[in-house]
Amino acid sequence: MTRTDQTAGDQPRRQALLEALRASDAPLGVTDLAERLGIHPNTARFHLDALVAQGLVDRRLEEPTGRGRPRTVHTPHPGMDRGGQRQYQLLAKILLGQLSTSPDAGAAAEAAGRNWGGYLIDPIPPSRQPGVAEATQRLTAMMTDLGFAPEADRKQAGSIRLRHCPFLELAEEYSATLCPLHLGLMRGALTEIRAPIEATSLEPFAEPDACMVHLSPTRNTGEDTRWGRRRDRSS
Repeated sequence: MTRTDQTAGDQPRRQALLEALRASDAPLGVTDLAERLGIHPNTARFHLDALVAQGLVDRRLEEPTGRGRPRTVHTPHPGMDRGGQRQYQLLAKILLGQLSTSPDAGAAAEAAGRNWGGYLIDPIPPSRQPGVAEATQRLTAMMTDLGFAPEADRKQAGSIRLRHCPFLELAEEYSATLCPLHLGLMRGALTEIRAPIEATSLEPFAEPDACMVHLSPTRNTGEDTRWGRRRDRSS
């Protein structure tokens, strides 16, 4: 950890500096702030550097009123304070709870996932269609980026184990909507890249430590039930 990293002990001092800047009618220099807070100028400078790096304080040179070097002054960055806690899990719970009241919550969630899946997967040029291996790799890469820790199932060809759920606590309560949403993400992604495979189902908690995604060839592809092999078109 470097000196510019914020620790629990630094937070009160930096908060005091911010409050002093917000209470001032004019920009303040390092010496001004040090005197107001009763701290050494070097201490004030150290915490101001961190606040500037965090985007909470703006620093500029003040035009001199006479001879001498311009003074460096500080003002609070305009806008809402970006420090403090976030409550994204609460927001997700509120939205999932609302979605669960739909007449067909699973279908609505799956459709929402489809709409987003196409935005999340790495695109493929329209001039070509991916094979099974590439489509599976791109799907796996997307799920990795989203935090699902996917891995190919060695016992079941065409299946992917999801070893981590980034929404585990919510999935335990809202699996009827959240899991269809995840399935929709994968379906939308595969549709977007014109994959020769589709996600047919998602088994929540199929194993104690994983959910299972099942893939199969699309109807119009030359794949047979032996995963990844082509039908003999000459027969």
